[in-house]
Amino acid sequence: MPKRNDLEHKALSHIANTGGDGILQSDLWRQLGASSREGSRVALKLENKGLIRREKELCEGRWTYRLYPKRKPASINSIADCPCLTCAENLRCGSWGATSPNDCEKLTEWILQQSGIVGMSPQGDS
Repeated sequence: MPKRNDLEHKALSHIANTGGDGILQSDLWRQLGASSREGSRVALKLENKGLIRREKELCEGRWTYRLYPKRKPASINSIADCPCLTCAENLRCGSWGATSPNDCEKLTEWILQQSGIVGMSPQGDS
């Protein structure tokens, strides 16, 4: 029988890689070779830690849970167009220097664009 922490880590990794579709709790335990009882305990523990979300679902006439990650795995695509990567001040940038991320207009504009705030009308339309 695998250690619970190892099982938690493996389960969280599988759940995170499912993206927005999630995975049925029963399918996950089969893939990990764990018992239903172990799986339920691990799922509850991950939910209590705020790492996953569980939603009750009827599948093939039986109730189970679909598990969704609360955080998506990081991707290089998420920062590929960050202005810091090509900035001439990059080597001198930091909270200790004259150039700082705290007051960088290019970085602030990029962050606002990523969050969808820049370019929106007052009604919230793009």
